[in-house]
Amino acid sequence: MKGAGAPRLLAMVVLAAAAMVVAPGPVVTLSARVQPFSAQFTTSQIEVGGTSQYVRKGGSGPAVLLLHGFGDTGDMWQPLADVLVRDHTVVVPDLRGMGLSAHPEGGYEKMSQARDLAAILDRFKIERVTLVTHDIGNMVGYALAAQFPARVTSWAVMDAPLPGLGTWEQQLLNPRTWHFNFRGPDVERLVAGRERILLDRFYNELSARPSGIDEETRRHYAALYARPGAMHNALGGQFAAFAKDAEENKALFAKAGKLSMPVLAIGGDHSYGASMKTELEFVASNVQGAVITDAGHWIMEEQPQQAVLILTKFIAGK
Repeated sequence: MKGAGAPRLLAMVVLAAAAMVVAPGPVVTLSARVQPFSAQFTTSQIEVGGTSQYVRKGGSGPAVLLLHGFGDTGDMWQPLADVLVRDHTVVVPDLRGMGLSAHPEGGYEKMSQARDLAAILDRFKIERVTLVTHDIGNMVGYALAAQFPARVTSWAVMDAPLPGLGTWEQQLLNPRTWHFNFRGPDVERLVAGRERILLDRFYNELSARPSGIDEETRRHYAALYARPGAMHNALGGQFAAFAKDAEENKALFAKAGKLSMPVLAIGGDHSYGASMKTELEFVASNVQGAVITDAGHWIMEEQPQQAVLILTKFIAGK
């Protein structure tokens, strides 16, 4: 749900931008460009929910589940995944109908997607996870945490609100969320073969600096979103489900109340910024906030050093 249209917020820096990320083991230099996952990861197509979902898995130890959003795939998490895999089990799916996952026509309600992810965790014999999510991944992440709170030990949520909760209704009135209703057969015919043009608009308008998202990254994701069915599933699947997601979120929240696990709400200072903490306080009772400097919505692409440093500290419970 790139660009929910938060105002640009100037916030105090919560951590210094680092040239290196220091974690247990050797020092790692992170690249903003899309890189392949290390050889410690294997990939598989897992049959679930009447379709197949592409999943990367590596490492051993406490489990971390990384969920991406629109304009990305699970590839966005490589800088973080290759640090965590040293001492964690890391699971990185491509969401339903996105990336290298199959392209079913239905099943894009976030509650349903969360149940599919729970089934995938069961296949791996993983009972509990730390969640790290961005954009539409936040929505699926909330659905997982709210339906299966005993399975989520903590949740780091990045730069997007939740359908039906918090300030969602105000977000829908913002011109920057025009793309939520940008779908249909005519739209898809207009976008076909021009996926790069559409994605560039989001990368350019929703970043701190368009140059922060390099050409290689843009080509990489444009090719993935040009795959047959990919843009249809994003616009007519993930986005089209938002209205239903809002209804289901309101009903579940009314029944279950606020989440109790630790939550870290992260915003880019040129996007949601410090307001992410306020947004998550609507649905969770134990919320920390953090702001990534010189970043818009595309935090992992624009500032991977800062993001990985703060995320690894949170995952470690520091």
